Amino acid sequence: MKEKIRAAVVGAGYLGRFHAQKFAVMEDVDFIGVVDTDSNRAKLVADELNTQAFNDYNEIIDRVDAVSIAVPTSLHAQVAKPFLEKGVAVMLEKPMCVSTAEAQKLIEAASKGRAVFQVGHLERFNPAFVQLKDSITKPMFIEVHRIGTFKERGTDVDVILDLMIHDIDIILSLLGSEIVSIEAVGVPVLTSTVDIANARLRFASGCIANVTASRISADVMRKIRIFQKDTYISIDFAKKIVDIFTLSEDKQIGHNRIQISETDALESELRSFVDAVKGSSEVVVDGMAGLNAIRVAEMIKENMLLPEGKSL
Repeated sequence: MKEKIRAAVVGAGYLGRFHAQKFAVMEDVDFIGVVDTDSNRAKLVADELNTQAFNDYNEIIDRVDAVSIAVPTSLHAQVAKPFLEKGVAVMLEKPMCVSTAEAQKLIEAASKGRAVFQVGHLERFNPAFVQLKDSITKPMFIEVHRIGTFKERGTDVDVILDLMIHDIDIILSLLGSEIVSIEAVGVPVLTSTVDIANARLRFASGCIANVTASRISADVMRKIRIFQKDTYISIDFAKKIVDIFTLSEDKQIGHNRIQISETDALESELRSFVDAVKGSSEVVVDGMAGLNAIRVAEMIKENMLLPEGKSL
């Protein structure tokens, strides 16, 4: 791969604009432009970053080595597939797709085109998680809360694919164990799909994960609590604070609070992607990781009860 890679962003909305800003200042990236079907939105972001605006992603397929795709989830498969088949590296925002069937087709397209393929599970690059993941050895109980206020953005999918998918991916990356049973409940409140959900996942390792996600709450919380032998770890993703409680051999409880230094997770994620495209590192969150998260999301929905005992 050449010293500088030619990159573009497809989708100039809320997330796409941030992706474009990061690429635009990377010294080893030739940032060729921003693509959006909304001409005004594409031009606004392009002008801000002194680059080109495009309205059709087909215009750039033969002009780039890599793209970051931040379009609505329902369009992920349609937009990513032609790039991957052409051998263009793709960083695809989470969730990877709306179904495992679509996700599998993208993995096949990446294999066919021999393209680098990364899925945008941003919490893998959260400095709090990066610093602590090696300390998490054999979790036996995991409690997760990811709740926030209502935003129109992301409501093209339910809260499982919108928010809970982050924590599904984190849990799968920590455990590497098969799920043996699921209990779940969900409630549609402000949209026609589920807006608040809870899932209890039992793994073959013996670990149980209790996961709650809501996009209709008054407060914001992004917390994961992990219990393993002689250790309790609490990670606050939003505040970047980690609390570690340990039990010593003489049965004394120790507490260590770590204030994680401010690190830009999105910058780290895109830096990792560019390095993978250049061949200097491995992809952190590959297509199979993205597919596995969607597979578990589908399992949760299959086992989910709605109010009055109805299922999805």
